[in-house]
Amino acid sequence: MTIVARWWWVVLALVVVTVAGRRMLENLIFFPDREMPPTPPGVLDRMIETADGVRIHAWLAAPPDPTATLVWSHGNGGNIGNRAEILLALAARNLAVLAYDYRGYGRSEGTPSEAGAYLDSEAAYDHVRASGIAPDRIVCFGESLGGTVSIRLATERPCAGVAVVATFGSMREVARIHYGLMGSAIGSRFDVANRIARLAVPLFVAHGDQDEIVPYELGERLFAAAPEPKRFLRVRGAMHNDVLGYPELLDAVATFAADAVAQAR
Repeated sequence: MTIVARWWWVVLALVVVTVAGRRMLENLIFFPDREMPPTPPGVLDRMIETADGVRIHAWLAAPPDPTATLVWSHGNGGNIGNRAEILLALAARNLAVLAYDYRGYGRSEGTPSEAGAYLDSEAAYDHVRASGIAPDRIVCFGESLGGTVSIRLATERPCAGVAVVATFGSMREVARIHYGLMGSAIGSRFDVANRIARLAVPLFVAHGDQDEIVPYELGERLFAAAPEPKRFLRVRGAMHNDVLGYPELLDAVATFAADAVAQAR
């Protein structure tokens, strides 16, 4: 084998290892569920095409005269079908909600990735805008990993405010807590620690003080890094996966969204 041929195989091996490693990390981040329940009564199905040609699925709950419209970026597990009860509870608080599934989740096409999640969020936002909703009536809403997606979205698209629940400044922070130094392998994925300082709209942060996945302190740290105006809600007794089931949290989200829209107009 010639020297050139040997180097070709070395380069090819490095590419394979890099791609495999990247896919392995993605598999540790995303836990999609393809099984979807029936669409809830009164909720509309939407198929939205992203900038790179992937079709993602969304549910739209729209009361007659909503105080605000939420673009909901969910966490890294399940799909919007697991969150139907919360969707209806938010709509009952007079909020319009577009809850979309990232690529690879539910009925959405494609394979999940960080870059893909950002494109999906932008497509969901653009779909709301195309329906005639003004930016000053839109609130970016996210839970857990989706909170980082929402914060990024608010620095890429105009909106009235951002509301995040059980969210962190960077995935590396969470990974280090659970995996020690090995958590550093996650790199700079879903890192909004610098972006949040550039927010130009009101921010609402809520966190369960018994969160066993994203510790409460990370929510406090995220909040501290953000500029005013901002609000923080400590959800007493709430863990990571049940925090959205607390009525006082949903009430606070609805109040914040209405206030943010009123201030933006």
